[in-house]
Amino acid sequence: MCLGIPMRVVERDGFVARCDAKGIQRSVSLFLLQHEPIEPGDHVMVHVGYAIQKISEAEALSAWELYDRMLAADDRLRSDA
Repeated sequence: MCLGIPMRVVERDGFVARCDAKGIQRSVSLFLLQHEPIEPGDHVMVHVGYAIQKISEAEALSAWELYDRMLAADDRLRSDA
């Protein structure tokens, strides 16, 4: 299964952005979104180092809420085993 990770753009330099997700920062390629206006503060969905879609802050928060619930459920399953 492949997951896209929602990240917030911290800074941009051409087709590369420094992005943050829950305190973790990564360099992300914006090449696939080169015709999309991406600015610091925007949110993008990142897959294997590439921003694949610009998303709203609400969409990013919703995705993280779902991911957090999935991780909590996995932790419960592991502790019951």
